[in-house]
This record gives sequence, C-alpha cells and structure tokens, in this order.
Amino acid sequence: MTGVFPNVPVAAFTATATPGVQEDIINKLGLRSPYTVRASFNRHNLFYRVTGKTAVETQVLEFLGDHTDESGIIYCTTRDSVVKMADFLTANGIKALPYHAGLTPEQRNRNQEAFSRDELTVIVATIAFGMGIDKSNVRFVIHADLPKNIESYYQETGRAGRDGEPAWCILFFSRGDIPKIRYFIDQIPEDKERTIATEKLNQMARYASHNVCRRRHLLGYFGEEYGDENCGACDICTGTVEKVDITIDAQILMSAMSRTGQRFGIRHIIDIVTGANTKRIRELQHNTIKTYGAGSHKDKNHWRFLVDELLAQDVIHQDGDKYPVLKLTKKGQSVLYGKEELTALKREETRTGRRTAQDNEFKPFDKYLFKKLRVLRKTLAEEQQVPPYVIFSDRSLHEMCRYYPATLPAMKKISGVGDAKLERYGDDFVMEITAYLNENPGIPVPDREYPALPVNPSQKKTKGE
Repeated sequence: MTGVFPNVPVAAFTATATPGVQEDIINKLGLRSPYTVRASFNRHNLFYRVTGKTAVETQVLEFLGDHTDESGIIYCTTRDSVVKMADFLTANGIKALPYHAGLTPEQRNRNQEAFSRDELTVIVATIAFGMGIDKSNVRFVIHADLPKNIESYYQETGRAGRDGEPAWCILFFSRGDIPKIRYFIDQIPEDKERTIATEKLNQMARYASHNVCRRRHLLGYFGEEYGDENCGACDICTGTVEKVDITIDAQILMSAMSRTGQRFGIRHIIDIVTGANTKRIRELQHNTIKTYGAGSHKDKNHWRFLVDELLAQDVIHQDGDKYPVLKLTKKGQSVLYGKEELTALKREETRTGRRTAQDNEFKPFDKYLFKKLRVLRKTLAEEQQVPPYVIFSDRSLHEMCRYYPATLPAMKKISGVGDAKLERYGDDFVMEITAYLNENPGIPVPDREYPALPVNPSQKKTKGE
C-alpha cells in the first residue's frame, strides 16, 4: 500500500496485539521507523478469578447471589449452552436474556437494548455480543467456558468496569473445554494458522491453570511488565498462598519422557507414569521402563496440571504441529538430574474472591439506597430515552451511597457530577437521598463537607460531565 501511495500518511490501530503481532502489522504495512504509542493493558479496577468448573449453572447462580441487581455479561461457547444458561437463570429469578447468532437481528437488537437500558441485569451470550455495546456499568463478566485465546478473553473481560468502579472477571475452567476448542482448530486448513491457534489455546489454558498472579500473566502476554509483587486484585494474590515442592513429580514425568526418547505427547506420557494398561503401551513395551506406574498414587488430573505447570515454567515444551510431542528444555535437564529444584504455588481460594479494600473505589456503600437511586436513574432515563449511565454512572451512585449528599453543594462534590448534571438531576437525587435518610434516622452520615475524592490527573473533567 505504501508503495502505491508513498506520500499518504498511514495510521494503524489495534486493541489487543502482542509484540509479535505489532511487529507483523508494521512489516505488512511497509512502515519505516513508525512513531508507536502503546497504552498500558492494566485495568486496575478489574478483579480476576479462575474457579474449577463443576455444575457451572449453579456456580454462576451462587455468584449472582452475591451481586444482586448488578449488570453483567455471561459468555458461553455455543448457542445451546447460552440458551440453557439463560433459561436456568430465568427459572431462578434472574432477569436474563440470550444473545447469539441464531436469533433474528430484531431479537438481538431488542435484547441488547434491554440490557443497555437496565431492563434486565444479565445477558448470556456467545462471542457475537459486545463489540458495539457502550455500557459503562457492567459489574462482572463471567466466562462459563474457556475462551479460545487470551486476546478474546482480554477483550471480553474489558467490557467490565468501564466506569472505573470495581468489576469482577470470573472464569470457570474445566480441562474438558480444551478438546472442544481443539476440534474446531483442527478444521483450520492451513498448517501455520492451525499451529498458531493451538499455541494460543495452550497459552489460555496455562493462564487458567498456572498459579501465578493473573494480572502479571495477562500483561506479560502482551509484552508489558507488572512490577508489583502482589496485585491485590486476583484470586492468586488475595488467596492463602504457600509454595510446594514439585521436584520429585516433575522428575518422574520427565524421566518417562527421556526414557521413551522424547517422542510422545502428553496423554501417552501420563498413561506411562500412572501405569495405564493400554494397547499402545504394551506394543511399545513402555510397561517395562523404570518410571512405568511411578505416579499411580495420584490421578491423571494431577499429572495434567503438572504438565501445564512445567510448560508454564519453561521446564518442558511441545514440539510439532499436528501431533505435538513433549521435549525437555535446558532447564528441564537441570531439574531432571537434580541440579535444580522446582516449586509451585498452592492456594486456598476465598469464596467470592473480593478484593481487599485498599483503594477508595473498593469502599463499601449502602446497597439499599443504591437500589433506590438506580430506580430513579432508570425512570429519568426512560423519560429522556437515553441509557441509564448517561444520567449518572454506577461510580457516581456508589459515591452517593457512601456519603449521602443531601444538599446540592454536597452533591456537587460527588465524582462525575458537573454543573450541567447538577442542574439537571441534582434536585431529584438530593430529594431521594433526603427521603431515605428521614426513613432511616439511625444511619451514621459522614461529614457533608467532606473533601472531594482524588481524581486521576489524566482524566480531565470538562463542563457538563
């Protein structure tokens, strides 16, 4: 393109590109020493959590019980799972609607509009949902199934918490999701594209199973370093964490790889260490090697998770496209021969995975008043035919529910309340808060003349905001 139009300026934009993809874009566009701007991938107000998937509909319902009346998106892989989840939630009293490509355009638009206007709290969707939505008060994004890659996961979780308030990114993970995605990857005709898709899936699985800070893992994938030891906003960093020694089990697994010539894949190596009596093992006489059955005291899930841990720590790697085999790295050789020890993080999750209240945005607020203000906001939005967040964001409502501004001067100190909004909506919200305080005289109200909360200096407030 630059060859045909050499004097035409070229600008390229992308939301979620790894350093390799960024370099590929530069090369394919023929850009020479381009000026490059990279914003941080870190979303400080998002809490990341991965939970083992058992009965996922029930698990989602339990989470929603702790997040009553909050808006959220639930992503499922297939249309059938979307419909099943939406029906289950509706039957259990949750206002939920489905969104998938099997619906008519009119149905999809109607359901999306209902979600945008807070007429329902939950939308259950395939990845077809979200690209055009502009809703700032999404409080959670749940993945009921494993995404196919980290880029998709990051984009989808990024639809939560755009108002700057705390939001939760929950992934329910089962290793059984991986073969389902691999089935579709295997349909890709080009070998190179199939290999890339497979590696991206492996990276996503490592994120879900590796016991390191979720935020550090995500940022590292996109080439950004995260300097803090503890992010304080993921299940790893807020759980009870201890290190466990995995050297012996790693040596058992790698010994089986070495004794079979490093020519076999994950399933066969795990069959060897667990002592499986398969036809292939008998034909290859792998039931005669020293490490056959050496790990039979632990189940296959343990060994599968160990493989993921060793891959993540660059102790082993997968080689080959169609039928990848396990190979030892230089570090793996060192561990196998006792020159280096390995540890992994063992953690005990908290039930809800809520972040510690170390920042202003995570302070508690009056949920009863919040419900009343949301009703008022929805009424005003319907009268003016605009989405509710145009009136006030959830962040502004949360702050009102912390400080109870019952006068216009106090209301003006709320984040997001500028002169225009104060003039247009201030009286309505002050009256609602005053009525609430009169109905509940025992509520301890902070000093009405509290100082304004600190504002990010990069977010300059303009008149009317």
